[in-house]
Formats: sequence, C-alpha cells, structure tokens
Amino acid sequence: MPNLNLKLACWDYDRTRQLMDGRVKPEGIDLQIEILRPRQAFQRMLDNKEFHVSELSLASYTALKGRGECPFVAVPVALSKIFRHSCIYVRSDAGIKKPGDLRGKRVGTSQWSSTGLVFMRGMLQHDYGVKPQDVHWFMGGLNSFVEPPLIPLNLPKEIDLRFLSAGETLEGMFEAGELDALFSLYIPKLFLDGSPRISRLFSNFKEVEQEYYRRTRIFPIMHTVVLREDVYREHPWAARRIYRAFVQARDLAVDGLYDTDALRLALPWLIDHVEETRRILGRDFWAYGLEPNRPTFAAIGRYVHEQGLSPRAVGADELFAAGVE
Repeated sequence: MPNLNLKLACWDYDRTRQLMDGRVKPEGIDLQIEILRPRQAFQRMLDNKEFHVSELSLASYTALKGRGECPFVAVPVALSKIFRHSCIYVRSDAGIKKPGDLRGKRVGTSQWSSTGLVFMRGMLQHDYGVKPQDVHWFMGGLNSFVEPPLIPLNLPKEIDLRFLSAGETLEGMFEAGELDALFSLYIPKLFLDGSPRISRLFSNFKEVEQEYYRRTRIFPIMHTVVLREDVYREHPWAARRIYRAFVQARDLAVDGLYDTDALRLALPWLIDHVEETRRILGRDFWAYGLEPNRPTFAAIGRYVHEQGLSPRAVGADELFAAGVE
C-alpha cells in the first residue's frame, strides 16, 4: 500500500527538526511539513482545520474537549514546555511586591485563553489565593498587533475583562500608569530596553520555579500535537505512528545536548545546565506520554474550568487517543 500523505504544521524546534530533515519518518506516513510560528498554526488549525496534523495550544484543545465540540484527537506529545513565573511583570510604582498584591490591580494580557496565561492564573490561585475574579483584566496587543481570541470566549460575569480599543496597546497603557502589571508570553520592549519602570514579580524566578516543580510536579506544557478527527477516524493507526516519530525526534535532540566533544547549542555552560536540570526534573526532563506528565495534564483540565473556558473539568485520561504509547 502507498504511504499515507499528511500535512503537518509545527514550529522549528530542536525536537522537530529531525522530522523536517528526514532523519525521522513515521512508518507508513509521508509528512509534508509547513513550518509556522505556533500562534499562526493554532489559528489556522482552529479556524479552518487546514492541516491533517498540527501543533496546538494545550489549553484551547482541553477547553474544546470540555465543551464537547473538539474536532481533534491529541497524542501525548509535550512539544513546548516552559515555567511561566518569569512572565509576570509589574510597574515599579504600583505597590506590587508579592503575588497577593495583585488583588484589585489592573493587569494586561494579550490572550486570555493562551496556555501560558491559564497556567499563570492557575498558579496564582492555587499557590497564592489570587483568583481570576480578584483582578481587573485588559486584553489587547502588547505593542501594536492585536491577537483575536484563539477560541470563542463566554466568561462568567464575575470575571472583569475589557478589550482594548483601537489605538490602545498594553505597553502604552502600562507606561502611562493605566496598567499595574503585564502577564506576557513575549518579553515587553520596556523590559528589554532596561526601563526602571518595569520588573519581574518573581525576580528569583528560577528558584521559585524549581520549588514549584518539587512541590507540585507540574512542568507546564504549552503545546501538544493533534490529528484532525476525520483523519483519526479513517486511519486510527496513524496516531501511534505520529507519536512514535515525535518521540524519536525528541530523543535525538535531548541526547545530543549532553556532549562535551562539541556543544550542540550556543550556551557556554550547557553541560552544567543539563546536569542541573536532571537533578531537579530527572533524566527524562522533557518527557512525553500521559503518566510522566499526569500532574500537568490534571492541572490544565482543572484550570480551564475554573477560569471560565470550559463548563467542566477535563480529566487527564480524557485528553489523548488510546493505545498510542
């Protein structure tokens, strides 16, 4: 039988490049890969289902599962992971010294339903008692580009969210003293320029994030990999083949980091970083699969419900195609 031709959209990560250059090929499948920034791939997949297989926002996928209107089937590939404590910025004169000081403050964000923001709000609620309804939210473009909601929003009335009008930007409002904090996946220009008016809420974010992981076992997963439901229905075997290929690509990338012959990445102390990461997260620090990531998947299922994105909490066991690992 001829191979199955599938179009895949994902970003150019060290852990996907092996699929792009042909070192790894899923058995029985020919991939046509379109390299897209995550936000572009997400919107095109969510709006038009343009690809057979795609990288996708974990929060959007989980929320759609909870709503009972999900046209995708995911495999437990944790394609993008990042702790997000470093992504909370505060204005120096806003009186915010600790997380609890965010209550009653004006906070800007570019995307309510993004996985990073869902994990930030969940962390604040469960670690510091600051609930989404305790904050006045403003959503718009950081500098100019305005991102529409990834999925339709129908938030509870107790959540105060205002959309910026034309001509308003989050950084402009922040600099003018009209916002007290920014929850931003992107590093604000003010911060990059070294402005004294902005700082991170968690200045020692690395230590805070390591303690957070030790206590919760949550390493936040931003993006997973999904197949269109019609593709999965017609070719259910493809899910396992796709999963195994992503695992093989990940293994090549991660194994190559610990090599003192020639550094794989342009980081002078890469070897020390790998050894420290293994001490904190274990040798399988970029784990794929359900069980190694169960605390994280359970958390996102709970958070999308608590934050008004899903009418119910979604269990970790509901999220992925069966029998792919």
